[in-house]
Amino acid sequence: MAKKKKQDKGKDYITGAATIADNRKARYNYEILETVEAGIMLLGTEVKSLRHGGSNIAESYASMEGDEMFLLNSHIAEYKRANRENHKLRRPRKLLLKRKQIDKMHSKIQRDGMTIIPLKMYFNERGKVKLLLGLAKGKDNHDKRQTEKKKSWARDKARLMRDRG
Repeated sequence: MAKKKKQDKGKDYITGAATIADNRKARYNYEILETVEAGIMLLGTEVKSLRHGGSNIAESYASMEGDEMFLLNSHIAEYKRANRENHKLRRPRKLLLKRKQIDKMHSKIQRDGMTIIPLKMYFNERGKVKLLLGLAKGKDNHDKRQTEKKKSWARDKARLMRDRG
């Protein structure tokens, strides 16, 4: 009989991606209209720190500076074994997107007043760090309450169905 493999925490076995950081509040505070996968330009000590799980994207956002897009206010912890050549914790990090994607997002930001929010940071199948960006529109308080009611009802409905058999 074959042994079962031990599952890694945070690993998605469908795509093979391992989650580094997740922005759970983004879906509560914003209505996500579109998602885009982007690469990130990182230093060596940043990647090593991410492999140890030291990251936070909860308060970060993407912004246009000139013709390029940057991830601002994201926190990547220092790599403990690095010497004086360690990275800055909250430095702007360039996002790697195609020109058409950047132009499309820039026009939606300018015209419709949307924002670009990081939803999830993960390692893809090839071991590269990727960032799932969401083109989002802010929710009002009554929209947040509606979302909470829907989630609560879905939870109660699932509980009732499970108890019935």
